[in-house]
Amino acid sequence: MTGTKRVVVLDYGSGNVHSAAKALERAGAEVQVTADRAAALEADGLLVPGVGAFAAVMAQLRAVRGDEIIDRRLAGGRPVLGICVGMQVLFERGVEHGVETAGCDEWPGAVERLQAPVVPHMCWNTVAVPEGSSLFTGVEGERFYFVHSYAARSWELRTDGHTRAPLVTWSEHGGDRFVAAVENGPLCATQFHPEKSGDAGAALLRNWVRAL
Repeated sequence: MTGTKRVVVLDYGSGNVHSAAKALERAGAEVQVTADRAAALEADGLLVPGVGAFAAVMAQLRAVRGDEIIDRRLAGGRPVLGICVGMQVLFERGVEHGVETAGCDEWPGAVERLQAPVVPHMCWNTVAVPEGSSLFTGVEGERFYFVHSYAARSWELRTDGHTRAPLVTWSEHGGDRFVAAVENGPLCATQFHPEKSGDAGAALLRNWVRAL
């Protein structure tokens, strides 16, 4: 179909790639699940999933040079969407059980354990969406499905005033505030799982695909 956007779901051994692929297909994209470098670089959009420990996900990602693929795409202004740990690894580092692991360093700051009475955070939750969000158009007041024990609990990237500041969406669990989503030019990410978030998640993915 003319105008259909091609999206690669990066298949590097972490995350439920098939549920993400199905959700993207329902959002109107032509989807390929692969770790092929050329395909990942040439697609209109790249989705980076991720489930599990930060260090293990980074090791799997580096094994297929996924960190280089992400960086190359962003250098050329090519859209990337990270989901769950696929969002976390975009930060400078992750800290788990006292062990610090280098991330992709697209954003400064650390991913840390949530400081909440009950962890993991495994439920539907609301988010605080900033004005001007494109990703959340039409679903600003909806709930999304989270399942995680770690998150970025602060936002450290600052702009020089000459570029548009990233749009940061926040959520809260057990009194601890954390980054739920980021829109930063071609780089977007969600801590929650849009592919598991029903109609609201489907609408968010449609918004992303349409913007490619």
